[in-house]
Amino acid sequence: MIHNCLQFIIGYFNKDMARIHHAMKVYTYACAIARAENLSEYHYNTIAYTALLHDIGIVVAEKKYNSCAGKYQEIEGPSVARSFLETTNCSSQQIDRICYIIGHHHTYSAIDDIDFQILVEADFLVNIFEEHIQLPAIENISKTYFKTEFGKQLLTQLYLNI
Repeated sequence: MIHNCLQFIIGYFNKDMARIHHAMKVYTYACAIARAENLSEYHYNTIAYTALLHDIGIVVAEKKYNSCAGKYQEIEGPSVARSFLETTNCSSQQIDRICYIIGHHHTYSAIDDIDFQILVEADFLVNIFEEHIQLPAIENISKTYFKTEFGKQLLTQLYLNI
């Protein structure tokens, strides 16, 4: 269940509140967008797990590469996520999908379906605030990466309706 995933994240990030809160914010936006898109429960659950786990590779990346760069998160994240997900009631197909998205979540050319699209939009909604991204870059992000109607509405309400 998803509550076990949240507990896992809290323990795994060793009470690093910034990373825990980032995961929770991405989860909240991703779930809201998924509901607005009227996705099936299967796809909704895939998105929920992916949103909480999307940055799980950061801990290993920092230890192994002394970097939290996205490319290292993509390399290290899937195996950490898989070992946790195998303790859940997720199917092997769902685990593979979650791990695929985690392993590509900074590779926007790899977006291949709505679940991946929603994760990217939710992550941008949070990163724009956390990284203090300025208006010209936000406008570019909007044009380039946002595809869902609700994701576009959130982006506009939060950052573009100034």
